[in-house]
Amino acid sequence: MAHSTDPLLAEIAHRQDDLITLTQELIRIPTLNPPGQNYRAICSFIAERLGKQGWTVEMIRADGTPGDCADYPRWNVIARHQGDTPGDCVHFNSHHDVVEVGHGWTKNPFGGELDNGRIYGRGACDMKGGLAASIIAAEAFVARHPDHRGTVEISATADEESGGYGGVAYLAEKGYFDPDRVQHVIIPEPLNKDRICLGHRGVWWAEIETKGRIAHGSMPFLGDSAIRHMGAVLEEMERHLFPLLASKQTDMPVVPEGAKQSTLNINSIHGGEGEQANDYTGLPAPCVSDRCRIVIDRRFLMEEDIDEVKAEVTRMLEKIRAERPSFDYDIRDMHEVIPTLTEKDAPVVTTTAAAIEKVLGQQPSYVVSPGTYDQKHIDRIGKLKNCIAYGPGILDLAHQPDEWVGVDDMTDSAGVMGLVLNELLS
Repeated sequence: MAHSTDPLLAEIAHRQDDLITLTQELIRIPTLNPPGQNYRAICSFIAERLGKQGWTVEMIRADGTPGDCADYPRWNVIARHQGDTPGDCVHFNSHHDVVEVGHGWTKNPFGGELDNGRIYGRGACDMKGGLAASIIAAEAFVARHPDHRGTVEISATADEESGGYGGVAYLAEKGYFDPDRVQHVIIPEPLNKDRICLGHRGVWWAEIETKGRIAHGSMPFLGDSAIRHMGAVLEEMERHLFPLLASKQTDMPVVPEGAKQSTLNINSIHGGEGEQANDYTGLPAPCVSDRCRIVIDRRFLMEEDIDEVKAEVTRMLEKIRAERPSFDYDIRDMHEVIPTLTEKDAPVVTTTAAAIEKVLGQQPSYVVSPGTYDQKHIDRIGKLKNCIAYGPGILDLAHQPDEWVGVDDMTDSAGVMGLVLNELLS
């Protein structure tokens, strides 16, 4: 770490072994989402660690939110260190959930293996490395400045990978991100240690269902295949909708380059006879499919209007209806988020930029994330605009096999976070 003569940076560098161990311990708690495993375990782990150091800790279950149930309760934790004198509240928010493991791993996905300066595991990059870095930064700052002004908060929250409704959205609705309570928020998502992420593109998820009529598979002419109708939808997307989206470009500094255009992903497709259990050895029944569904994931730009985003898909479906006999469909909104963008002169941005310059010896670059993250809820529900994403890790590694986070990157990022606290609260 550059400029380690700074007492706080030296303190953080001294804690690097603790940072490694903490990251490994967090990775070894498999908080898989879905369905939402071990949420209470990881929150309790953080609560115990910070509670022993005198932090006020609150465990909060997001009762009744999507996915919350007796088997998989949606637990969140907020730890708060109150200073001796009045001042701002600086809040570090990380999600504790991770996505499925997937195939192709050469490392233990929940082993937290340290190899050549990298810690491997599902969630290492996205975003338990960032969570660990924020904890170490806050602990080091409080150790050096126990009489600091204002308040330091750290939260570990649920379900960011599936929309954040059992995490930050719930907490924002309960007032935990009100601007009169919290003034600065840093979300340690993996956007690279020399970049400040100001916001994200918009998203609209929807389910499209085509309708048919069941019949015997030997006489398909007596039925009407919903799968064939869906084939017409997919063909129309390929021929017209995807080229249209590729022509839309943004002035937002979105990374990577391919995300500067509008995009659409077909998330899933389901139709016809359902899949049987793995131990079923029989053959399928001969039926014409009477329903077929796809889920679409449309990412849109600051320059686009959400109503027009939806209208493009509806116009496509209506065009098919006009041209294709017996074509019928339903479309159902699932989830939508408007793009968000924090101003470059916002206090948390300028303070983080100065810290990056001191730690890394270079000016940061400013980016926008291709995917949404929990800033959307802090902005939309909490009405708090002074929020960024900044943390260690390489975005392209998120959700990949052999996901990893670099130890030096975490240490440098922790140094940046510590200097932000130093500037705003000491």
